[in-house]
Amino acid sequence: MFTAYPSAKLGGDMLRIDTLTKRFGDKTAVDAANISVNEPSMIGIIGRSGAGKSTLLRMVNRLSDATSGTITYEGEDITALRGAARRHWQSRCAMIFQQFNLVPRMDVVSNVLHGTLNKRSTFATMFNLYPQSDIHRAIEILDRLGIAEQAPKRAEALSGGQQQRVAIARALMQDPKIILADEPIASLDPMNAQVVMQALRRIHEEDGRMVIANLHTLDTARRYCDRVIGMRDGRIVFDGTPEQLTTGVARDIYGAGADFSEAATSTEIETLDRSEVREVKAYA
Repeated sequence: MFTAYPSAKLGGDMLRIDTLTKRFGDKTAVDAANISVNEPSMIGIIGRSGAGKSTLLRMVNRLSDATSGTITYEGEDITALRGAARRHWQSRCAMIFQQFNLVPRMDVVSNVLHGTLNKRSTFATMFNLYPQSDIHRAIEILDRLGIAEQAPKRAEALSGGQQQRVAIARALMQDPKIILADEPIASLDPMNAQVVMQALRRIHEEDGRMVIANLHTLDTARRYCDRVIGMRDGRIVFDGTPEQLTTGVARDIYGAGADFSEAATSTEIETLDRSEVREVKAYA
């Protein structure tokens, strides 16, 4: 039996998810999820592996179709989009993955320019023809993320933290309304994890973009997010503020016993106030 916790739902419908469900055969990966957001926020989704976090984000991005339920953004039914309309939505709703999804042997700036593919003609895509304005913008974004000097290098030559920032730069090239990050720091060391989360937080604050990140670390969710959603066995079992995410609540989300320790989910990133987070320099 799940315990109900005070909700941090904002009551609006900039982004609205209604009874969203995804089934794979007999398995229900996401079970009647309801989320409402009425302004750009930074939201963390936490839970054990297999809780449904990645499936939820993939449905929002339309990489996966819902079995039932709806997703609306500013009144538009995203779940009903097909063909070019769906591709247009995916350009407005950028996705960042745990494994970066870069082209390893391609230079960094070209990887970033791939963020414009949905806006380019087939001819331009085939021959890698980019306007100078796009190239300049790509380098400006890389500079903003502290890795402009890496622009001519192959992506495979970069550290994991640098590659994830290239993936963030590629997402920003889309000029999206929403950035979805699926376990963006799961494969990174603590310092690189801090740099990546600081970058996402700054993008949210400075650009006014909505950021929704799947996270497996409680300390990260509390430190960087305005709102935390907990999932267990496909269901949303917590929706609240970082302050409401107590150890007892976390125990329910993770389905753990009395011996549950937050250290098991911690990245051991140095504790920072949000005002300090914005001042962290990009080290990796």
